[in-house]
Formats: sequence, structure tokens, C-alpha cells
Amino acid sequence: MSEERDNVIHVAFSRDGVGTRIAAPAPLAQGTDDAPKPQRRADDPLADLYGTADVAKLFDLKESRLRSWARSGFITPSATLGKRQLYTFQDLVSVRAAKALLERGVPLQRVKDSVAAIRRTLPTISRPLAELRVTEEGGSVVMRDRRGAFEPTTGQLVIDFEVESLRDDVVRVLRTGPTAEARRTAYEHYLEGCRLDEDEATFERAEAAYLAALRLDASLGNAHTNLGNLCYRRGRVEEARGHYQNALRIDAEQPEAHYNLGFLALDAGDASSAVRSFERALGSDPSFADAHFNLAMAYEELGRPRDARPHWETYLALEPAGSWASIAERYLLPR
Repeated sequence: MSEERDNVIHVAFSRDGVGTRIAAPAPLAQGTDDAPKPQRRADDPLADLYGTADVAKLFDLKESRLRSWARSGFITPSATLGKRQLYTFQDLVSVRAAKALLERGVPLQRVKDSVAAIRRTLPTISRPLAELRVTEEGGSVVMRDRRGAFEPTTGQLVIDFEVESLRDDVVRVLRTGPTAEARRTAYEHYLEGCRLDEDEATFERAEAAYLAALRLDASLGNAHTNLGNLCYRRGRVEEARGHYQNALRIDAEQPEAHYNLGFLALDAGDASSAVRSFERALGSDPSFADAHFNLAMAYEELGRPRDARPHWETYLALEPAGSWASIAERYLLPR
């Protein structure tokens, strides 16, 4: 699992519908009442830290693309909070520049060189919001501040934006919705749901807690995922499906919701739809062992053992002592 999601336990249904594992949050940090999420400071976006979901929403990018950029070292979040890597406002400048250049067909290596130059230069600007403008002049990227224009690198780069406008975008896109207090209270309800949803005797209280969380903060996709699990375990399959779909409307890259939709399809005999959902889950998290297992199972049901084989092998590589290892091993025997 990626560090971004080290507080999530993958959802996995066994073939008989038991053994569900629920998405669980990280504990609150010791010595603080804040949830492990950067708190918004509406008066100073430059001082804030931003998660991957925030940056994806701000720039209309897929979270998986930002994670890919980070893994490759192209644009890596430069701040840490606990175990989380978070983006600074200066990182946002780099993301905006990279997106603009790539959309205009600038070769990737030239974009990387330009973004690297911007990231080297930004720390030398004392007041980037008031001073800095990034533009293109005569085939080269030019950074202009109150001291005059300067060229951090060369190459034909077609971007032109004022850093102040990025601050305005942050306020417009990310500062709407629940207050910080509402988000914190919602997260407490979510924690309560996680505490209660393991015991059938407290399923109703768990469901009420998740619903209370969503009333306060509709962006809690994991609450929808866990509600879906509760509905499934109580025989309300269509309600479960609706919650997984809601989770994906909030975060289209959430692998657990894709996986669960795949499981529902496979359990209903629709192996083709199951394949698509499991593949989407693995597109977000290639190390999702149970998704490899069930994708292999779906391929077997479609009569495609050659497509299934690499996923049986990957499952065993990831979970050599997993609960389904013996099943995977049997499918890998000569036929």
C-alpha cells in the first residue's frame, strides 16, 4: 500500500460473504484533538499543507497521476505530517506549471527540467504571492518578480500565470464546504462507526454513526465504503452497491470501492463486469492482493486461464501465506 493510504485496511469479502475487512482510520495523533488531516487556514493559503485529494480537486487531475509523479520524483510533496506526505503552496506552483505545459504538448523531459528550475528558484523569492509571475517569452520560461525578469532554464514553454491567481483558486476550490469543526466532529463519528461495525450487535449504531459523519462532511468516501459493507452483511446488496458508487463519486480512484463492486458483480455471475472493476482497483493499487485473487477467479470463470495465471502468481507473491494461497496454487498446477 502507498503511504497515502497506510491508514486503510483493504475491504475483502470471502466467497461466502464473511470475513469482511473494513476501511479503518488512523488513530488521532497523541496530544492533539485534530484528525490527521491538515487544518485549513482560510486567511493564509500559503502556509497550508495539502493532501493528494486536495491537489487533484484543485487542478482536476487524477490522484493516481499525482502519486505517479511523486513516485518518479517528478513532483514530490515536500512536507510531512506524521506519516503523510503533503504538498506546500510552492509545490502547487510546480503542479500548476507542469499541468499547463503537458496540456500544451511540451515534451515531458522539458517539462521536468522547467519544473525543477521553478522549484530551485521559488525558495529565493521572499514574497512569491505578491512578487512572482511565470510566463513565456521568446521561447524560454521567464520568472518575473519585482527585481526584474530572469530565466531559470531554457526551452519553449507555453505557460503564463500569476502566482496570486493560484492563491485565489485555492480559496475558491478548497475552502468551501464544512467548517474545520464540522470536519473534526464528522471524523469522530466515523471513528465511532469503525469501533462499532465489527460486532453484529452494534451494526445499527455503527450505521447511525457513519450517516452522522456524512451529514457533517459529505466528502468522507470511506464512510460510504463502510456503510456499503454493513449493508452487504445485512443482506441489503443494492444499498451496498449504491454506497460503493457514492464512494467513487467522491474519490474515483478508491480501490476498495472498485474491488467491492467487482465482488458484487462476480457473486452475481457477471464475471465480465467483475473483471473491469478489479482492473480499476489494481490500477489504483497494484499491490492489492485480494483484487489479484478475484480478478484471476473472474478470468477463470470466463474461460481465460492464461489471463488469470499472472494474477494467481502475483497474489502468491504478495500473500504467500494468505488465506486463499492453496486455491491459487491449485489453479497454477498443470491442467
